[in-house]
Amino acid sequence: MISISVSSAQELKHKMALAHESVKLQTDHIFNKLVKIRRDLHENPELAGNEIRTKKIITQYLLDLGLEVDTNIYGHGVVGILRGSRKGKKIAWRSDMDALANDFADEVTFKSKNKGVQHGCGHDIHMAIGLGIAEVLSKNKASLNGTVYFIFQPEEETFIGAKAMINDGLFSKIKPDEIYGLHVSALPVGQIMVKPNEMFAYQKSVRIQLKNELSKEEAKALTKKIRSFLLRVTSNSKPWEIQHMSDPKIGLMNPNTIFKDYLFMDENFSIHSKNDILFLQAYLYETDPSKLKDILPKIKQAIEENSYKDQLLSISYVQDNPTVINNETLTNIASKTLENIYGKDVVTTDYGQVPYFNDDFAYFQQKIPGVYFFLGGSNIEKGIIAMNHAPNFQVDQESIRTGVKCFSSLILERLNGSSIIEK
Repeated sequence: MISISVSSAQELKHKMALAHESVKLQTDHIFNKLVKIRRDLHENPELAGNEIRTKKIITQYLLDLGLEVDTNIYGHGVVGILRGSRKGKKIAWRSDMDALANDFADEVTFKSKNKGVQHGCGHDIHMAIGLGIAEVLSKNKASLNGTVYFIFQPEEETFIGAKAMINDGLFSKIKPDEIYGLHVSALPVGQIMVKPNEMFAYQKSVRIQLKNELSKEEAKALTKKIRSFLLRVTSNSKPWEIQHMSDPKIGLMNPNTIFKDYLFMDENFSIHSKNDILFLQAYLYETDPSKLKDILPKIKQAIEENSYKDQLLSISYVQDNPTVINNETLTNIASKTLENIYGKDVVTTDYGQVPYFNDDFAYFQQKIPGVYFFLGGSNIEKGIIAMNHAPNFQVDQESIRTGVKCFSSLILERLNGSSIIEK
């Protein structure tokens, strides 16, 4: 425990208030530059494992800021290191780099120049925010107590990059005490959403192998029965209708959200046969980790009750990734810190868990306490809907301003403010 006098505490509070005002001004000053960089990244997207041009841009930007830069980490990853003038806490910020393989409609003037590749998940926004935070904090280097690591991670879409960076010795080179990151979402622009513990449902791919004695119609009918047998939702809700995640009545920000306490499987199973074996495969989404162990036995029960016991060969998970789990203490501190600086309206509580999506940021959290935020990117009045992986996915670029100022202030507070007065 560290004690601090009342006068010293007041002096520190005043000093930090001035620092956060400076953060806002500096963010506004570089905003147009960050928008330009984001648009350039959007026009030149690169798939997982191919982030060559992206790496060069990020590396040069960080070098121009005077940061130490390490590019000898897995794949096309980049780590920028900002050392403050005094020793203190070590904090990491993660930004993902890769784009998606799709050719959806993209109604912007800065469309992708790479056919079949798009930043349809918002990683271009994430990189612009990461670079912006690095620039704002680099301008405050002389007053920083501690070190900030900017991890630009490749291959997030394939769920490979984070684990590969760790296995390649990332945390033998840098040793952060905390790690933070975000993902742009369909929430209103300017809104930050967070909760302790799981941000997403547990997503698993199940493969069922049967003797190839079922007709196509029988196989389809069986998948429907399995899905119905497993289904668990509250009040006849439909948590698979992810377009409602920002609905104020049933979305994530409402305590009565439809996106909690559920288990469901994808409606359309992959069905194919090979070497006299019939394969049924689909993803499932479960919010309660204590119930995960019961799923495969229940699928077996459903198959047996539908008279296919003799045809059943095996049931297994073929994809079983970890999910993002926010550190409870850090999440509560971060929420209070942002509210104290920018007002209660900037942060909203997440009451549910998002299906379909996940993030390999989870691997970083297995090593270091961390917090993962949702950042709103939608602006209904402008016709901008930031629904990831969907046609016409767009992001209001004001989300860059929100991300840079809020999370620059959060990191600054963790280094210079709350890190001193925490008890």
